[in-house]
Amino acid sequence: MGWLNKIFKGSSHKISEGNYHGRYGGDTVQNEPSSSGDVWPETENEDIDRAIALSLLEEEQKGKKVIGNEFQLEEDEQLARAIQESLNIESPPQYGNGNGNIYQPIPFPYSTGFRICAGCNTEIGHGRFLSCMGAVWHPECFTCHGCGYPISDYEYSMNGNYPYHKSCYKEHYHPKCDVCKHFIPTNPAGLIEYRAHPFWVQKYCPSHEHDRTPRCCSCERMEPRDTRYVALNDGRKLCLECLDSAIMDTNECQPLYLDIQEFYEGLNMKVQQQVPLLLVERQALNEAMEGEKSGHHHMPETRGLCLSEEQTVSTILRRPKIGNGNRVMNMITEPCKLTRRCDVTAVLILYGLPRLLTGSILAHEMMHAWLRLNGYRTLAQDVEEGICQVLAHMWLDAELTSGSGSNVASTSSASTSSKKGAGSQCERKLGQFFKHQIESDTSLVYGAGFRAGHQAVLKYGLPATLKHIQLTGNFPY
Repeated sequence: MGWLNKIFKGSSHKISEGNYHGRYGGDTVQNEPSSSGDVWPETENEDIDRAIALSLLEEEQKGKKVIGNEFQLEEDEQLARAIQESLNIESPPQYGNGNGNIYQPIPFPYSTGFRICAGCNTEIGHGRFLSCMGAVWHPECFTCHGCGYPISDYEYSMNGNYPYHKSCYKEHYHPKCDVCKHFIPTNPAGLIEYRAHPFWVQKYCPSHEHDRTPRCCSCERMEPRDTRYVALNDGRKLCLECLDSAIMDTNECQPLYLDIQEFYEGLNMKVQQQVPLLLVERQALNEAMEGEKSGHHHMPETRGLCLSEEQTVSTILRRPKIGNGNRVMNMITEPCKLTRRCDVTAVLILYGLPRLLTGSILAHEMMHAWLRLNGYRTLAQDVEEGICQVLAHMWLDAELTSGSGSNVASTSSASTSSKKGAGSQCERKLGQFFKHQIESDTSLVYGAGFRAGHQAVLKYGLPATLKHIQLTGNFPY
């Protein structure tokens, strides 16, 4: 009965390929064999009916000459009727996913053409299969690279050549906010939008810039919801990493002050006068700044001041304790009357900052003192603040490279000024951040002044640069 060949010939198998964030059918669950969605036309059914009828008539006419016995003839007639009934029934229902990909379950199985599952490398055989990623799969073999379970969802995601459940992909690759620990939401355009600190790469939701989330006054990192920063009594917040090396009172700062003095001596720039150093609260620093007739101050936060006027300043006498709620308590201060014996009366530094930041501020203010004590005329703000930032940057670099043989000062006494160096890896990272702050400052006075001074020192050396400033009031170019 050669007419059966016509039925199979009319069937084709088209499998759609999956895409990134693809849709099944796309990656459609199909029944084997898969039809392209063609429905057999009525004219074809009529041709088949006639073919069956002619076949039966031919068999009847030939009788026992063709069929060996009556039992075989009856069996063939039953088979023909069964096939005729299967063709006369209503067309099977069609299934689709809305993208024009339709599959039809066929009422009888036949060979799959040896389709090989891309997952287990065995023949798929009869039944359901998936077509995606340019291959075919057993449904149980198309698994998520994240959790290992089969992907049966309508949509899936990909990273490289690996498929994921959308939920697993989000868990692995959708960025989370480092502050609130939630997934960073998408903006109205459907894109993931977040903020990130340029040095720490701390990612956070844009809303945290406006919801009063505290920042560390030293390293600028935002306070995570699962961490409590220490609250200083002047309103500042200090993260636990910065607190670890924070200098909290005037006496505690004296060894660092000696290190800075030795550093200047190693550069053949010894400060001849004994200048008092005081650690103060923010309010005391602001009041002293108002009483100073001259000088430029880095806003919005001034952390150090080189005084040239006589004043009475409240200094921190003893390191405060950290009490309940991570708040500073039991701070003891005392007034200190500063008298003018030379062009510099004192150096004031804001308390509660890490050692390396405190040292860089102190190196900056010591350069102001050195310029005044060595008769430098009144300089333009970008020149004076710029060269002071150069010295702060040099001291940080010396601290970070101590013991590596690349000390900036390149003298034995300057090397001893960095004997403490950057202790832990955490403190070293903080020191790199403070250097980054100086280098990336966008202000015209401090930022542009530093870059001009730094280039001059690299090109001509520090002594020649200082000599040129003393003669002309400008950096050499």
